[in-house]
Parts: sequence; structure tokens; C-alpha cells
Amino acid sequence: MLGRRLRGMALGIIGMGRIGTAVATRAKAMGLTIHYYSRSRRPPQVEEPLEATHWENLEGMLQEVDIVSLHTPHTKDTFKLLNRERLSLMKRDAFLVNVSRRELIDEDALVDLIQSGHLSGAGLDVFENEDGINAGLLALARENRVVLTPHMASSTLEGRIEMGETVILNIKVFMDSHKPPHRVLG
Repeated sequence: MLGRRLRGMALGIIGMGRIGTAVATRAKAMGLTIHYYSRSRRPPQVEEPLEATHWENLEGMLQEVDIVSLHTPHTKDTFKLLNRERLSLMKRDAFLVNVSRRELIDEDALVDLIQSGHLSGAGLDVFENEDGINAGLLALARENRVVLTPHMASSTLEGRIEMGETVILNIKVFMDSHKPPHRVLG
């Protein structure tokens, strides 16, 4: 049972919003170099403390990093963002982490690339099929090549209180005829 040392690895973050930035902050503290691809470049006050490298081209970043971590919403532009072609660009010993949205990855391609030895593994807490976990992922989990967990990052007392407060704030702002701060746009 051997793992890999994180210090010195390159982390590629897809979606450098609030959560992606929080992940980058923690990763930087553990000695990873930070790379990111996002709809817009983060301001210098975000990039500089993290020594983060912004990539205009997702394909270029995928070829250079050791770990890819997804933190982006599901939109028509991000559906199967990591398809077989893009997953194949990743380094042979790279890892993929998806704690974001189930629609972002082509799971069959991911399974194939891990089974073939192209990718080292993955950590997932969201799954493409709502009715059950891909049988190939389950087999890889039994072989300790992927880690599968329930999507439960917000399952803390503090997180649930914050969620409730956010709902109340949005309702109050809306009832006062203002634009709610946490809108979901379809």
C-alpha cells in the first residue's frame, strides 16, 4: 500500500471560483504548484499569493499537471468537459478529482484510461449515472485504483446552517424587490 507524495506535484484546477480558490489555498500550503483554467482570469490579489499559473487553453494545462480537480458548474459548455480526447491528454501517472458535477466527465473513458494504465486513478464523489455507479468504477474501487465517496462536503452543522441562512437571505432580498445574491441561472 503505497501512496504518492503531494509536495512538488502540479495541481490543475478547472473552475477557479470560490471553491477552486479554497482548494488552491490548501494545496499551496501542502507544497503543490497551482495551475488553473477558468472562464476568467483571477485578479492579481488571488493569483499572486498562490503563485498560480492561469492557462488560456485547457488542453495545454491537462498535459502539464499531475492532478486535475474539477470545480465548475454544469452548463452546455461544460457537459463532458473531460471527454476521452481531453482525458487522454493527461499524463500517464495523473489523477483526476471530481467533487463538482456529475455531467463533467465521460466516465466510460475515465474507466478505460485507468484500466489501461494511462491514468493512475481518480477520486469522485459525483457520478455520471444517477441510478447507480458505473460498474467499471466499482471494479476499480475494489482494486484501490479509485476512491468513491458520497457527495457530502456540505454535511457539517456549520455548512447546513450557512445554507439555511443563504436561503433566508435570498428570499428576503427577493421580497424586497432586489436581485438575490445567489441566483441560479439556467
